[in-house]
Amino acid sequence: MKKIFSIGIPLVVSGALLFGTLNSQAEAKNRFISIGTGGPTGVYFVVGNAVCRMIHREAAEGRKKGRKHGIRCSAPSTGGSNYNIGQIKEGELQFGVAQSDWQHHAYNGSSKWKGKKYNKLRAVFSVHPEPFQLIARKGSGIKSWNDLKGKVVNIGNPGSGQRGTMEILMKKKGTKLSDFKQATELTSSEQVGALCDGKVDAIAYTVGVPNGAIGQAIDGCGAHFVNLDSSVEKGLVNANPFYAFANIPAGVFYKGQKSDATTFGVMATFVSSADVDAKTVYEVVRAVFENLGSFKKLHPAFKNLDPKKMIKNGLSAPLHAGAIKYYKEKGWM
Repeated sequence: MKKIFSIGIPLVVSGALLFGTLNSQAEAKNRFISIGTGGPTGVYFVVGNAVCRMIHREAAEGRKKGRKHGIRCSAPSTGGSNYNIGQIKEGELQFGVAQSDWQHHAYNGSSKWKGKKYNKLRAVFSVHPEPFQLIARKGSGIKSWNDLKGKVVNIGNPGSGQRGTMEILMKKKGTKLSDFKQATELTSSEQVGALCDGKVDAIAYTVGVPNGAIGQAIDGCGAHFVNLDSSVEKGLVNANPFYAFANIPAGVFYKGQKSDATTFGVMATFVSSADVDAKTVYEVVRAVFENLGSFKKLHPAFKNLDPKKMIKNGLSAPLHAGAIKYYKEKGWM
């Protein structure tokens, strides 16, 4: 069955059996949390900082009302999905944003995670759809994937989700790096400037819609989407539960977009580790969902978030125990 997602117009903690006994040392250890995000122009960066904002909004310290959870949060810009999962595994990050496909691969030990299976990876919730978008500069002559041959193409920085998806697509289409005139490894924050300056002919970006950087490329310097709806993409969507087709309507998000774009994509997901205590995860989840209305206002990509979908869509690792407790309290599980 074909999967499609539409890009629409814009308690007091109890349950000792679940949480166990938390001594003061454990609470102190988890007082400060770090969330891995992505490039500073991408939606991942907004997701991480929006979560921190909700956590700080809930905090009672210095106010008469709120949660006395004692959690302080930062969400620095990072290398993206695989980097975030890797740093969670190393204990350097407590949470991170990751594409749904890389959550799947990391937990199951497949693709780039073959031989490095991370069975302590835990899902927390999903966020917005993330189409994989191929964008060509004005005058490049690129109208389809095959037109990338002999061109300068940015395949993304190592460790990013878009780089991983680009490599999967290249493999399925039989495209080699040598087919390009040059394959650059610019980050998401660097690639649009290079595209508009004519230094690269095409870029790939896995990101929520709308996105300011893509708006700059399409509205600011006349770039255009390249459709990705061939039998190769259809095969990937049919074979993998974490992929779905996406439609980006012309003129809705980007005035310079002259025709509808069809591509495929993943979900942005929020992940953690089984090593992060349940009380901390519970408070993070509670802060987001008790303030979801405010959260949704922080980016247009969040507008249609639905809690009942956020606790299951794109989640292939087991849910964290702290998240499960909150979802059960709300009657969603």
